[in-house]
Amino acid sequence: MSPLNPGFSTLAVHAGAAPDPTTGARATPIYQTTSFVFNDADHAAALFGLQQFGNIYTRIMNPTQAVLEERVAALEGGTAALAVASGHAAQMLIFHTIMQPGANFVAARRLYGGSINQFGHAFKNFDWHVRWADTDDPASFEAAIDDETRAIFIESLANPGGTFVDISAIADIAHRRGLPLIVDNTMASPYLLRPLEHGADIIVHSLTKFLGGHGNSMGGILVDGGTFDWSKSGKYPMVSEPRPEYGGIVLHETFGNIAFAIAARVLGLRDLGPAISPFNAFMIQTGIETLPLRMQKHCDNALEVARWLKQHPKIAWVNYAGLEDDPNHLLQQHYSPKGAGSVFTFGIRGGYEAGKNFVEGLQLFSHLANIGDTRSLVIHPASTTHRQLTEEQQIAAGAGPDVVRLSIGIEDAADIIADLDQALAKVT
Repeated sequence: MSPLNPGFSTLAVHAGAAPDPTTGARATPIYQTTSFVFNDADHAAALFGLQQFGNIYTRIMNPTQAVLEERVAALEGGTAALAVASGHAAQMLIFHTIMQPGANFVAARRLYGGSINQFGHAFKNFDWHVRWADTDDPASFEAAIDDETRAIFIESLANPGGTFVDISAIADIAHRRGLPLIVDNTMASPYLLRPLEHGADIIVHSLTKFLGGHGNSMGGILVDGGTFDWSKSGKYPMVSEPRPEYGGIVLHETFGNIAFAIAARVLGLRDLGPAISPFNAFMIQTGIETLPLRMQKHCDNALEVARWLKQHPKIAWVNYAGLEDDPNHLLQQHYSPKGAGSVFTFGIRGGYEAGKNFVEGLQLFSHLANIGDTRSLVIHPASTTHRQLTEEQQIAAGAGPDVVRLSIGIEDAADIIADLDQALAKVT
């Protein structure tokens, strides 16, 4: 480790933070305030005119939030970040910044069910339209692009199936067509995979999951990679054209490689308002301090559990990229050699009813709609998170009737396996 090039674990503890200059407090304080005092009228004018950085109102930014943003940007290798109330809020602000009525974007079919719903239904109210493509066939993304396409969206490690995506191949298509690649990196976390190193332009996380890590705080974040030329195509007026809200400032000219993050904050968060609470920002940044330790334990446990399930007679199949014979194993080795993550799916013999009965028989596992907790979690997507989809859509999303999703925690692996074993024994 060098002070000029700190390692990942060092960044997880220290990035963005310093002792409080007034009190000397070593932990980042929770700035539980709505607003901040101006030095004088000129200071206020400079802040409101984007001529000076500083705090105005916690809906827009807050010092506790700022530490969280700097830390995640450093871990992802980005130039700037914006933390908000949830992962869905972060996605909303990304698309608000790049889309106009009538525009479309291309998204992977294998996505978190909530994202499928947001893209396929809620976004229609803004006249934004999604076109679906298959990550197993990168050419399907290019085939879906037309003159009104504004971005490509994928997950680095798809939820719920735990399959890795060939980020570089899809990034090449996006950039050849002058589009930004947006990557949801929630399932992998930057400990396992940094998509910006493989051609991504914008990263999004549900901070609620592995970054926070303890199932106690909601949050989301977008990270600006700082490499996309927003002025090139003329398709992104929020970033590339004069903004009347700020006296005609052109954000990409004024703010350079942090322009997208600035636009999402001052043109999106300011007006739409999905602010993260200072307390949640504090809790999540504290969780990030142990991210490297937790993620490795998650991965080690998950591999042991997947190997055990694979040989069980009541299990039809296991989809975990860490298994040597998994079709996704080579992609995992290329993109994420430290591990394949903690979330994976398997098929239980007996289908829909067997899946429901198995979940209800578990004792150590918590049955809930979350991933990335220190605790082991389970869900039957077809009857819960993906229930609103047709069976065809469920299967396309990797959430068919027989699918059970596990998020393996950091308990002792032997105890996790014992709980699975006793629940499977009850399934007929």
